[in-house]
Amino acid sequence: MSDAVESINRQVQQARERLQPLFREVGRVIIGQHGLIDRLVLGLLTDGHILLEGMPGLAKTLAVRTAARALRLHFQRIQFTPDLLPADVVGTQIYNPRSGEFSVKKGPIFANVVLADEINRSPAKVQSALLEAMQEKQVTIGEQSYLLQQPFLVLATQNPIEQEGTYPLPEAQVDRFMLKIKIGYPSRDEELAILERMGVIDPDLSVNAVLGPDDIFALRQALDQIYVDAKINQYIVDLIHATRRPADYGLDLAGLIHYGASPRATIFLKRAAKGMAFLDGRGYVTPEDVKTIAPDVLRHRIQVTYEAEAEELNAEMLLQRILDGLPVP
Repeated sequence: MSDAVESINRQVQQARERLQPLFREVGRVIIGQHGLIDRLVLGLLTDGHILLEGMPGLAKTLAVRTAARALRLHFQRIQFTPDLLPADVVGTQIYNPRSGEFSVKKGPIFANVVLADEINRSPAKVQSALLEAMQEKQVTIGEQSYLLQQPFLVLATQNPIEQEGTYPLPEAQVDRFMLKIKIGYPSRDEELAILERMGVIDPDLSVNAVLGPDDIFALRQALDQIYVDAKINQYIVDLIHATRRPADYGLDLAGLIHYGASPRATIFLKRAAKGMAFLDGRGYVTPEDVKTIAPDVLRHRIQVTYEAEAEELNAEMLLQRILDGLPVP
């Protein structure tokens, strides 16, 4: 390993230690779900929005709320419902009859961490109100655009069941989420610990704010220094292109993928791989970092064909075939 990479390695290890208080505070409330907490922190450090999907009662909302409270950041929660209006999210102009002028009332989107709870409960008009905020980091109300506070992170939740009365997220909306995280049930021991901690009328959910915006920006600078070899970059590009034209890579997926991942996925995959290296305290990215985070980055960006559905194949299964079949540098 070169001296330059060794130096980056030491810097990243020192920066990684600054996250320990955050993990400790979140662990006071959330039992298990280490993968979820890691991904939430990864999204914050890499400036990527996150979509959480899991059965009801898996502490999705509690995990997001706890992580936000452990940060000195402005947090807002929006409960998406069928009768929600775009103005309820971004804000609106209010007319003052005395002065004859309009004043702007900003909506809950003007926060550092925004929890969009059950985002698929609202129609497309409301979901699209998040598009500009998530991509451009600004909101337009009337004829005026307003920059959002930084850092800015949208964490959305949705349930995979109870599809009656829901509105599937459009592709343009889904593609703006850096990660889609699927949350599973806790282990037996974890559930026993949850029962002991939460099985009281008023459980202690208090946490201390241990990191602020300046800390986040400093950690992002350290993450940006992580070394990515040219072969890793080529592997990332090959992986994305294999979702579009698998035959070019000798993969027998003809007629199974309707469309593959977008160029935005290429950028997000590299960022996320650097985030994985950072969380592991390393100053360089390995192919295993890419393979580990690839399902979270790509599962919502690959649309399968009717033929694939007839064979009971989903995007994750096809993605695993690509990961298994693509040569690793």
